[in-house]
Amino acid sequence: MRGEPLADVLDRLRRRDGSQHRVVSEDRNYHGCGSPHGVGASGSRPTPSIRAARSQRSGAGASGAGGGAVSRMNCSTAAITAAASSDEAAGVTSWSCGRRLGTVVHPTAVPQLPILSRDDVFAAVDASSAIERVRDAFVKHRRGEWVMPSKVYLDSPPYGDFRAMPARGGDLAMLKWIASFPGNPPTNGLPAVMGMVCISDARTALPLALLDAAAVTALRTGAVAAVAARALATHEASSVGIVGCGLHGAWTARCLAAAGYGPGVCFDPRESAARALADELGWRTGTLAEALACDVVNCVTPGNEVVVDAKDLRPGIHLNMLGADGPGKAEATVGAVRSCALFCDEWAQASHGGELTGAVDAGLVTRADVTDLGAVLAGEAPGRPGPASATLFDSTGLAIQDLAIAAAALAALDAGAIEAQTVSL
Repeated sequence: MRGEPLADVLDRLRRRDGSQHRVVSEDRNYHGCGSPHGVGASGSRPTPSIRAARSQRSGAGASGAGGGAVSRMNCSTAAITAAASSDEAAGVTSWSCGRRLGTVVHPTAVPQLPILSRDDVFAAVDASSAIERVRDAFVKHRRGEWVMPSKVYLDSPPYGDFRAMPARGGDLAMLKWIASFPGNPPTNGLPAVMGMVCISDARTALPLALLDAAAVTALRTGAVAAVAARALATHEASSVGIVGCGLHGAWTARCLAAAGYGPGVCFDPRESAARALADELGWRTGTLAEALACDVVNCVTPGNEVVVDAKDLRPGIHLNMLGADGPGKAEATVGAVRSCALFCDEWAQASHGGELTGAVDAGLVTRADVTDLGAVLAGEAPGRPGPASATLFDSTGLAIQDLAIAAAALAALDAGAIEAQTVSL
């Protein structure tokens, strides 16, 4: 690149990856040989003149805040991508050591990053949208259009565990970093589930947004319950049993109601939680037995104790098992699991850290006994064997579901449906 004109450099960079760079020009001659970091051989520091116009972002004026500053504005991801690649923010650095040596390319700083809080995510994505997005994600993953490496667990005994969940689909790549610390509420006054979702442009690696992981998880958990019920429950199924009325149980009930199911029975050891959810949806509270007597039963507990036994099964029942999402957790007995026609979100996760794990470890269930939900949705495998069967769907939670919800939230942000606070990295 020695002696290459600036315009040619920028043109070549645009052709290479579509990105452009800030211009930092050095016009002086230094007797010491300067480095790209600005330190000459004599230890002096050059003072290059900087030509870089501030990017214009949707809904934002000129910002005087430095790194780490947070502001609240309507900042679309499209505007951020445009700002990061605009001509105003483009450039190179030319360093002189008594004569021109050539050109050093410096990448543009990451623009202001939107941060979607829990309330932002819930405002951006309603139950119906979540259901449609999650269903589409399963089909695209089944077809190989979306990819998802295995979930990684990092134990933090005796408190809980962290999970890293990456996925890529369309023009987006995502990493969810989330933790499950069951003792947090009573011990630390903190939520049991906390974390964040980082979304990047899959074409440029540009970070696009950070989202509250608990909200994303609650939406995709509820959505997959509705997707599975539509695919696996009987055509006549209507009543809904909710066992566990926390955040995830509440969104499970909301999504099933949005999918046309109900009325329902809400059960939770905390009567106030069950009552609040029942009142919201016009359902009723009841005992565990009454919840288990419904057509579509949803277990959304921490998974620390069994709530479904083989004696609770009957012809035509459909079970969504949503709480056992890690090793050692179970909401159903091995006998109950083995008595059902079995489906899961992903065999690798379900067989090692889901509702199926106990039956798999006991040698009672093999891969051939379990059908992937994605295969049913894509039309590659049958669903319910017959109206008299008892079906069980083991949901361990997939990164592609999180990506689907995050993509929906970003779409709402881009459309101006919500506003987001931003941070300068």
